[in-house]
Amino acid sequence: MFSQEYRASWFRGVGAARCDVLAGMVGTFALIPEVIAFSFVAGVDPQVGLYASFVIGIVIAFAGGRPAMISGAAGSVALVVGALVQAHGLAYLLAATVLAGAFQIVFGLLKLDVLLRYVSRSVRTGFVNALAILIFSAQVPQMVGVDWHTWALIAAGLAIIYLLPRLTRAVPSPLVCIVVLTAITMAVPMPVHTIADLGRLPDGLPHLALPDVPFSLATLRIVFPYALAMAAVGLLESMMTATVVDDLTETASSKARECTGLGVANMAAGLFGGIAGCGMIGQTVGNVRYGGRGRLSTLTAGVFLLVVLVPLRPWVAQVPVAALVAIMIMVSVSTFSWGSLADLVRHPKVSSVVMLATVAVTVATHDLAAGVVVGVLLSGVFFAFKVTRLMDVSVGHDPGSDTRIYTVSGQVFFASADVFAQRFDLRETAPHVRIDLTRAHLWDVTAVAALEDVVARLRRHDTAVTVVGLNQASASLVDRHAPRVREGAGLAPALDPA
Repeated sequence: MFSQEYRASWFRGVGAARCDVLAGMVGTFALIPEVIAFSFVAGVDPQVGLYASFVIGIVIAFAGGRPAMISGAAGSVALVVGALVQAHGLAYLLAATVLAGAFQIVFGLLKLDVLLRYVSRSVRTGFVNALAILIFSAQVPQMVGVDWHTWALIAAGLAIIYLLPRLTRAVPSPLVCIVVLTAITMAVPMPVHTIADLGRLPDGLPHLALPDVPFSLATLRIVFPYALAMAAVGLLESMMTATVVDDLTETASSKARECTGLGVANMAAGLFGGIAGCGMIGQTVGNVRYGGRGRLSTLTAGVFLLVVLVPLRPWVAQVPVAALVAIMIMVSVSTFSWGSLADLVRHPKVSSVVMLATVAVTVATHDLAAGVVVGVLLSGVFFAFKVTRLMDVSVGHDPGSDTRIYTVSGQVFFASADVFAQRFDLRETAPHVRIDLTRAHLWDVTAVAALEDVVARLRRHDTAVTVVGLNQASASLVDRHAPRVREGAGLAPALDPA
């Protein structure tokens, strides 16, 4: 039985439904050129990508966890599979797509979406900005080597998109842009590119069929690495896109369900002759900007895609590419986080470096996953460095008992363990040494090994060593991994687990 929240994500009133349908229709037209472009990148016929987008859009509307999010066969997933298609053909790509979907279902069921918590805000901002740049750069080929007619249509399209909302918001201005510019080019023939020039459009409905590959271990060896890469890249882009929509709509969503839904959608896409897909942030942002908030907008984008491409194929083929370019320019401008430019000065330098590195790597490689991975790694390195600097060891002396006292404060883990060990004088002249860890925490076996090494070396110089102040978690680690802290040379140092 569907929950009330799930039902509400489908229907929130007649007005909201109308906005969802119109916004989904705009998303469809924005979807077509990018899907065709990435189909060429993957080395497959454009109809393979369009079929997949149709299937993914319908399935994920029901199974996904993020309402208003548009998914399709585009993005870095296409960059992963080019070598597979070239070496083994389309059939093996379809098999890899089905397997990738299975991986994503497992990922969602295990709720591994929590790994997204390790993606910092700086990385997310860099992801969004890089995507905006890539969306705009993808339009440049359509603006180079063309005559003034194309430029005039693009300018007219942008004028409609930005000025019409000042008069009325009853109909999304990008949809009006498509209709008006198409009418102009049909009434006044001019030398401009149309959708028909981008590639072969589908001329029928997709059909269900198993990939035509041998079901053997040899086939698994071929498709496994590609399927795993497709699954990882698709999940990463979808989770980042879902997070952006969460921020735009100020609502929460189930990332685990989105992972599972994407897996089901990709398995269906592979069985219907399509390539794997993922969340498409440009089209999703456009959908949200023009009123799409529910699952109906996602379903509309998928259904309308095939509706316009099959029955209305002759008319859709005449839509000028300039109209689509104008829409994508609007999407890139609205996607870019312009406030992040001012944040470069106001935010800490390490945060700015992480954001810029994410942008630079993504734009250089055209791979959103690579940019995010670099950003996450840099964030981790900078965080570890910062925490390491907060660790301190102060040295004191108790004349009454002739005891050297080392007071440790901060976090001791793999990145700070060496610094911790270097703060001790291993040729200590005092007969007694007390290591006070009351204000410290040992996080891992590297930290425990460093403590064990310090204690062992001091005891080799006939120094009586006492370790005090260990909290419960640190004491448990010491008991399991550093028995020499308790034992050695007939000494029994006090160990305080308080």
